Amino acid sequence: MNTPYSRRLILPGSRKPVPSGDLQPGIKKDDLVDITLKLRPGRPLPDLTDPAVHRVFSPLSREAFSERYGTSQADIDQVEAFAKHEGFTVVRVEPHKRAVVIRGTVAQLEQAFQVSLNLYKDAQGCVFRGRSGDVSIPTELDGIVRGVFGLDNRPWATPKIKRVARAQANVSYSPVDIARLYNFPDGVTGEGQCIGIIELGGGYQTSDIDTFYKNLGLSAPTLVAVPVDGGKNNFGSTVSDEDGEVTLDIEVAGTVAPAAKIAVYFAGNTTQAFQDAVSTAIHDTVNKPSVISISWGGPEDTSYGSYYTSFDEEFQAAATMGITVCAASGDSGSSDGADDGKVHVDYPASSAYVLGCGGTTLRANVQTDTINSEVTWNGGSNDGATGGGVSDLFALPTYQDGAGVPASPNTGKTGRGVPDVAGDADPATGYNILLGGQTEPIGGTSAVAPLMAGLVARLNDALGKPVGFLNPVLYTNAAAFRDITQGNNDTVGNGSSYVAGTGWDACTGLGVPDGGKLLDALRG
Repeated sequence: MNTPYSRRLILPGSRKPVPSGDLQPGIKKDDLVDITLKLRPGRPLPDLTDPAVHRVFSPLSREAFSERYGTSQADIDQVEAFAKHEGFTVVRVEPHKRAVVIRGTVAQLEQAFQVSLNLYKDAQGCVFRGRSGDVSIPTELDGIVRGVFGLDNRPWATPKIKRVARAQANVSYSPVDIARLYNFPDGVTGEGQCIGIIELGGGYQTSDIDTFYKNLGLSAPTLVAVPVDGGKNNFGSTVSDEDGEVTLDIEVAGTVAPAAKIAVYFAGNTTQAFQDAVSTAIHDTVNKPSVISISWGGPEDTSYGSYYTSFDEEFQAAATMGITVCAASGDSGSSDGADDGKVHVDYPASSAYVLGCGGTTLRANVQTDTINSEVTWNGGSNDGATGGGVSDLFALPTYQDGAGVPASPNTGKTGRGVPDVAGDADPATGYNILLGGQTEPIGGTSAVAPLMAGLVARLNDALGKPVGFLNPVLYTNAAAFRDITQGNNDTVGNGSSYVAGTGWDACTGLGVPDGGKLLDALRG
């Protein structure tokens, strides 16, 4: 006779590679660790990537979503029974987030999930807890548990920011200039909206924010820092790229939509914390962001499917609640910074439920509001290039059926095409940002995500309701974009990158949105 929880199975998509870095001694088996079990929703979420479904669907309030799609009590009872059997402490149960957080010692976790945990040190000197191989769960939890996160806390994402010395910048712009050049709707300021910004490190100085807006003749936006899993606003004694990322996001989004509230969700840089930060923003019933900007990510890892399955249900939930999510497509071109000689797309921009934001090089005369040229951003392997390509994890969404997305050079299969839209991202034609008391030009697709989030806040203000999940609408309104037809994002060097051309392409998507035309299309 089998005892409870003795029959095991491999959790699909839970495999992780051996961490890069040096194995370190000293992991303490009695150290306490909090991990998150992500569970299935109470019922299947609607497939809003199908325009036919999207067209007739009415977004739900956060409360209605929790009631309809939150994890069932029966599933939660199963997880809590397992936790009790293994001697874990249940820290919190969040049915609306499909999450149960449990606490146990390293030794308990190793036994319960049949993993080996060790300490490693990476090239940057960061010491982290890591594992390799698969996670095992009891058969009683088969189909209930989507993913187990927190066993491994290696850094996962990077900020998609590019900084250059002012002498290297050919020209730089205020976000006000960019919004005007891109014809963002006049007479609306994001009134009544909240823009959520996800940050996995760094921080901002209030003095930078206040002075930046004062210099533009604007009032600083209402700014709220929301701690997630111990994260906090942590501006360093020496200005870091992470600090630059946080400050860039706030100053761009808040300039484009100056009347919008800005809620910054600070979390750690792990797969567990990243998901929790996004989930916290989506389900935040206090600040209630209508649009979320994400400027962090990493190349897809096809072996770690449970992470993407679980995380993607967060973005699907956001779409179901009418929340727009904008994500940077990456700053390392078609390789996305991977060194395996293959092309890669950046997640979460590769999610079909996310607005993937690519990058351009913009040359314009702001005195006459004239765009002289705009091409795909590609400064080479050292100076960065827009991310973009074809997902090896996610299937081609229905809304991209007629877009001409090519097959992935890696697999020969056609998947989700990235990005959807583009905007100025080249640091040589970047954004004037006040950081650490100094004005400097900053670029990267991390500037495009908050830029588009600001546009969405303006659109929401103009329409009197959230635009919600935009992607299916955009692909039927190509006339609302200025097509970018020149350049490529090659950083692999083997001919397997992508070239800009007429219509959608894997460098700049549909192109640069004309805010006024997009508003007209949404009204229609």
